[in-house]
Amino acid sequence: MTPISVLVTISGRDRLGVTAALFAALAAHDVDVLDLEQVVIRQRLIIGVELNLRGDPSSLRRSIGSTCSALGMDHEVVVVEAPMVLPDRDEQSGERVHVIVLGTPLRPGAIATITQQIADVGGNIESVTQLSRYPVSSLDMIVANADEAELRGALVRAATETGLDIAVERAGLARRAKRLVVLDVDSTLVQGEGIDELAKLAGVQAEVEQITKSAMAGELDFTESLTARVSLLAGLPVQRVIEVRDALRLTPGARTLVRTLKRLGYSVGVVSGGFTVLTDRFVAELDLDFSAANELEIVDDVVTGRVLGTVIDRAGKASALRRFAAERGVPMSQTVAIGDGANDIDMLRLAGLGVAFNAKGVLRESAEVAINQPFLDSVLFILGISRNEIDAADRADQTDALLPAR
Repeated sequence: MTPISVLVTISGRDRLGVTAALFAALAAHDVDVLDLEQVVIRQRLIIGVELNLRGDPSSLRRSIGSTCSALGMDHEVVVVEAPMVLPDRDEQSGERVHVIVLGTPLRPGAIATITQQIADVGGNIESVTQLSRYPVSSLDMIVANADEAELRGALVRAATETGLDIAVERAGLARRAKRLVVLDVDSTLVQGEGIDELAKLAGVQAEVEQITKSAMAGELDFTESLTARVSLLAGLPVQRVIEVRDALRLTPGARTLVRTLKRLGYSVGVVSGGFTVLTDRFVAELDLDFSAANELEIVDDVVTGRVLGTVIDRAGKASALRRFAAERGVPMSQTVAIGDGANDIDMLRLAGLGVAFNAKGVLRESAEVAINQPFLDSVLFILGISRNEIDAADRADQTDALLPAR
């Protein structure tokens, strides 16, 4: 018997056993399940099932109707003109990608703009999942049949029009296989620039800030700029350096980001163009797995105005990422780099995923993903980790902490 393609949709108040009851009713008929989608929004359940039916559709309608009546659910059974035939693998067009949308709030007009851009390049949205409601709202759309480069270009325009952050990542194992994350420190892991704070205490704030600005915008070689800035700090007592270290504050969401990644088995660390005397505090505080930064020379408790050893510059950051990944046996495709300035460009390009966080223009244009939200844990949503998963991990950790040591 030639099968008939049938689409069954039911909706209503969510309760235990609805899916089981639906499939028990379907089991009484000669059907193959081709596709299934189920979603719950504020206790409202929607289930869609595509079937190949061999038999009488009227009998199937009666079974579904009787079951849904008993459950208090609405239903629809639609016979499609032709049976569904799954294409050969070679005939399936286009790879699937994730389109992640971040913003507060998410307005209908903005979502309309984004989804229209997807449609305009031939993309088909197969599913939409909410990843978070706080600290930002985020959606994960799975899109098929669109050329990835063309889709990225369209969504860059959509991001500009809507003011939202939009990321595109290939679906599949590559996204789920990330294992090592490296962060820049100044203006990424922590708020502000450590060297600028040191300059305030040394009375050379204006001079140092101007050099910093030029370096981070890519207008000045980083090593030269660092040498020039550090020379202006000569004579600063080490106690003032400690004051700056203790006053630095983590970016909102930084603790959540690091804590969640480490619970999931990621190696997490920092690679900074700043100074170990400042970064070592956060390496210990966050229990980071690795770090690299410049060493500020201090003699007789006074800053000399020199940097010891090889400077961690733009190339040095990329080399450090490569070294840390090799030490842990992690291929570069499974690494993530997060930064904000021009000296992070090579590191972000080298990583499997480069994320520009509230970045200067030169880096934002080079990165695969740009986040302009003020919360560092937004990176988790780009990786497909939902707020529910983060909160569940927090609860589990709290429970484990209450258990007696074994």
